[in-house]
Amino acid sequence: MDDWKQIELNDACSRLSSGKSISAKYVTSEGIYPIYGGNGIRGYTDIYNFDGECAIIGRQGAYCGNVRYFSGKAYMTEHAVVTCGNESSNTRFLAYLLSTMQLGRLSGQSAQPGLSVKTIGQQVIKLPPLKVQNIIADMLTALDEKIEVNESINKNLMEQALTLYTTHFTTLEKNGCIGDYCSIKSGFAFKSSWWTDSGIKVIKIGSINQDNLNLLECSYVDENKINKVNDFKVRAGDLLIAMTGATIGKFAMVPYSSETLLVNQRVGKFFLGNKPVEKLPFIYCTLKQPDVYYEIVNRGQGSAQPNISGSDIMSIPCVIPSKEAIDEFNCINQPLFDLIISNQRENQQLSKIRDTILPKLMSGELDVSDIDL
Repeated sequence: MDDWKQIELNDACSRLSSGKSISAKYVTSEGIYPIYGGNGIRGYTDIYNFDGECAIIGRQGAYCGNVRYFSGKAYMTEHAVVTCGNESSNTRFLAYLLSTMQLGRLSGQSAQPGLSVKTIGQQVIKLPPLKVQNIIADMLTALDEKIEVNESINKNLMEQALTLYTTHFTTLEKNGCIGDYCSIKSGFAFKSSWWTDSGIKVIKIGSINQDNLNLLECSYVDENKINKVNDFKVRAGDLLIAMTGATIGKFAMVPYSSETLLVNQRVGKFFLGNKPVEKLPFIYCTLKQPDVYYEIVNRGQGSAQPNISGSDIMSIPCVIPSKEAIDEFNCINQPLFDLIISNQRENQQLSKIRDTILPKLMSGELDVSDIDL
């Protein structure tokens, strides 16, 4: 590591500056180029002010300090800091490095809320030789690209299932409710004294993103408590839904995992039997219908803290075809959902590997200088 240099970020960049504001009349939902703001893509437009590769740092908003890599043409607004490498640095490497620096913590150092470009540029970084940067960037990119491929496959598989659902069921009148197909129950109210730094994973509301369950963001309880919460175990193919807070109505399936998983209170579990993936396709596609989803969200409103009960969800009207039609639909789509769940599991593993080696690569603890890619 003797050849690693400590320099200010400014000295590793050919550009470190924010974009420009864009008039609302140029913002559409169907433009050619993405518009990047402080929290990611905020719309599309037919004009662009950037062409190349860069790390984009969000300088304002809820995700202040977030970093993403971008390559192509886009419109960068005043809330996006464009960071491009120079002859001594790899731009993609800089994006990974910046993602480890928790830049959001610097927002309080500016007179105005948000991140100052000047403050960002003054941050001291450790920059390895360009060859090492290229190796690190290639290693991490390979992991991220495989994750993206799996996500793309899953999106296509889900679209196939939803198309089949639309073809068979959306023209039918609502003749039942979700409770006619399955029941739902909220998770366990764990005592504060049970929480530990390791042990059995507990899925909380924050772990549920739409169509994706993040098992890397779980809490833990002592393994000695497992006998008291057996009814709140989940398995691959189980369907979970957020029942409280800003994420109310978001749902995701449980990926294949060798770990024991439990659900916390206000995380609803749909009871689909001992082999949940066999009954998963129909209820999942039902919940994906806009009218059903919005009914869940709307029923949870009316108080400072959005909240919905299991009985409320079970009473929501939906199409309940004949048992034969449902069984046929589930049978056709089960292989698709099996693959989706497997891909989600692989992505969890790839993300864990990436997040484990990322700080070690950036600190030099993991030496890759002799690797020939």
